[in-house]
This record gives sequence, structure tokens and C-alpha cells, in this order.
Amino acid sequence: MTWEKELFWKKAAEFHGHICPGLAIGFRACEAAAKKLSLEFSSDEEVVCITENDACGVDAIQAILGCTAGKGNLIFKDRGKQAFTFFRRDTNQGIRIVFKGFDKNRSREENLQYILNAPLDEIFEYKQPKDKLPNMARIFRSLKCENCGERAAEHRIRILDGKFLCLDCYEEYSRGWGR
Repeated sequence: MTWEKELFWKKAAEFHGHICPGLAIGFRACEAAAKKLSLEFSSDEEVVCITENDACGVDAIQAILGCTAGKGNLIFKDRGKQAFTFFRRDTNQGIRIVFKGFDKNRSREENLQYILNAPLDEIFEYKQPKDKLPNMARIFRSLKCENCGERAAEHRIRILDGKFLCLDCYEEYSRGWGR
């Protein structure tokens, strides 16, 4: 992928709906991942991203690298960290990219410009992935909930008194063990 910054930035901003420092973090994380792993847009599950946040930067990852929850190659492991692990399925290579943080003495606009223009090594730490490359997405058959009548993927169905129940209708039982 040739990194045509303005074109990709515009694409990410259009997808996200506005420009902000959070979007810039994800945008630059995509640039770093593309350079480190020679990534291109993922039309299926060629690229996988495990994001440790549910913030603005995740939209850049969807728009630029094609990692989406629907395809199963965007996995949320929300830890409240500006950290992203990228994998390339064909080579099993991965890298964890961690944002170093904002300078509290800069304005929002100054932080935005800094993130967009600073050398990648200045704004990110590069680490080995904490996680393994996830399995490819599976398609599960749907089962009808015997209470509400709605269909749910079989791996999300629970059985109570011999009835198949969706997670909304199933009443969790616990006596406090394991808490």
C-alpha cells in the first residue's frame, strides 16, 4: 500500500464524521501497521485488528484497513488503552502498537497536528502481541428462542428446563462462587 496520507485521512474523516485527535491516533496506527507488516486493505480477514478501546481511532482502522466487526477481523478487547494489535494472516506476523500519550501543555488542535505529523516512533511504542492470532470467523446456525421467538446464533443460546433461550430471555443463575 502506498501511504497517500491526505487521501487516507480524508477517507477516515468521512467515515468517522469529524476530525479529532482520537481519529488521528487510529489513522497513524494504521500507517505504522501498514509499514511494519506491509499491510493492504483487508477485503476479507487477511488483516486482523484487536483493539483495546472503543474510541474514535477504531473508525480509522475500519475505513483504512478494512477491519470490521461484521467480517470478524476487528475484535474489541476494551481495556481503555490506545493500543492496537495487528496481525497478517498469510505470514502470522503481528505487532502491538501503543500510543504514548498526549502532551497536556498542547491545545487539542496542537495535539492533532502533532499526531498527524510527528515521526511514528515518537508517538507509538511497538511491542510483541499479547494475544495470539484469532481463529477465522465462524458462521453459526440460528436457533429460535422458545420464549420470545427471536432467532439467535446457537453459540449464544442457553438451555433452561430443556428450553432453548436467547441471552435476553435466559436468567443467569449464580450463588456467588467465582466472583
